[in-house]
Amino acid sequence: MKVQTISEIEQQLINIKNESDPFFLSIQQDERKGVQHLIHKWRKRMEHERQLQEKFIKMNTYENKWRARGYECIAGVDEVGRGPLAGPVMAAAVILPKDFFLAGIDDSKKLSEAKRIEYAEIIKREAIAVSVAEIDSKEIDTINIYEATKKAMKAAIVSLSSQPDFLLIDAMKLETPYAFESIIKGDAKSVSIAAASIVAKVARDNLMMEISKDFPEYGFQHNMGYGTREHIQAIQKYGITPYHRKSFAPIKDMVYEQ
Repeated sequence: MKVQTISEIEQQLINIKNESDPFFLSIQQDERKGVQHLIHKWRKRMEHERQLQEKFIKMNTYENKWRARGYECIAGVDEVGRGPLAGPVMAAAVILPKDFFLAGIDDSKKLSEAKRIEYAEIIKREAIAVSVAEIDSKEIDTINIYEATKKAMKAAIVSLSSQPDFLLIDAMKLETPYAFESIIKGDAKSVSIAAASIVAKVARDNLMMEISKDFPEYGFQHNMGYGTREHIQAIQKYGITPYHRKSFAPIKDMVYEQ
């Protein structure tokens, strides 16, 4: 019988899911260091996948609690962009199907940009409904960031193509016709809120990258409107854009003629 190469064994291990698999049992007898290294890597990968699955199950605790009480169409709601000096605040509302599974989903801030983009596409493809809403900097200056955040969240909820019967909201309490639970740090505790945080973050990042094409001096494609040193220095040198929030320090302490 032909002895398989290390590369061939590595390829076959990709589809192996448990240690009782005949192929996995057979390669354990292979004394080559390369094969033993592959076995070690496989076990680490399986442990990582197990941990992600456990976290996903834990992040469904709130959804399962309310489904058990008769609610079927649960929307997760979250916002992004409360702290930046420029750009809108954005909110997303996402209704996921009961059988939705995406190991690795988490608070958008904990994910790499590549993962956020990948997950956002999966969420939008598999969700029952997804909606994004934004409140621009001018309105933020008029009504304040707290009220703008609530307004963006409400707009995202009412724009859903399917009507929810329950809301899971990250940290905020809203006046809505729907029953809801507000969860502190909900984007790390609820899969529905995490999905909304990812969708909102990717949408806002894409918008800031578009804005950066018209205002390259401010580095919006990197800082997303947050007050980095690069951004502050650009404000001091070039002034503010129509996307800047005049009610935010240090901008409110500067005088510009618009």
